[in-house]
Amino acid sequence: MKILAIECTHGFASVAVSNAGNVAEQSLAEWQKTAEALVPLVEQVMAEAGLQPDDLNGVAVSSGPGSFTALRIGMSVAKGIAFGAGLPLAPVSTLAALASSVLPHTDAQHIVPVIPSRAGECFAAIFWRDGDELVEAERFRCDAAELPGRLASLGEEFAIAGRGVQALAEDVPELALCCIEASFFSALSLLPFARKALAKGGGESSTEAAPDYRQAFVPKQVRS
Repeated sequence: MKILAIECTHGFASVAVSNAGNVAEQSLAEWQKTAEALVPLVEQVMAEAGLQPDDLNGVAVSSGPGSFTALRIGMSVAKGIAFGAGLPLAPVSTLAALASSVLPHTDAQHIVPVIPSRAGECFAAIFWRDGDELVEAERFRCDAAELPGRLASLGEEFAIAGRGVQALAEDVPELALCCIEASFFSALSLLPFARKALAKGGGESSTEAAPDYRQAFVPKQVRS
């Protein structure tokens, strides 16, 4: 299946294209340049994959939660490509993709994906393993200092994962041993969700898809 994936909710932009098991990917570390550089980045990755938009089966995009600006940029580009080529759009929860991407890196029963903000807040969710699947139990927004209390009922069987969570661990030392710095999270992490949705005939119309905006939420910028 040929899928274009766009992720730009973590202070950087990442674009990936899957083509019959082969993957091309590029990232842009300079967040300030994302708006003007995202389309050329997509064009570059598509060229590396040897594909045109009409060759694709669908477009995947990270749908949040995250900042208003980042999600607007990513969603607008994804919707424009999908609309122009008449393709289905597969919005993917950023927290779900982040949780899934960390599975090979931990044996913890519970996975807690976290997106820290500059203001000391974070978006988070709690997932638990059910065989090879992840089941979302809760999604919430809180101050970073409140995380230990929110997760106390999980005992010691949890892992906190995200880009920038090592800085979170410095601010909240009791979380240090549970944190996994998810530098591996990128547009590639969206592809399994998109394949599953598109294989079932899913996806959404490019005119109907909407991101999970959090206008007051500004993610910490992290290096890719």
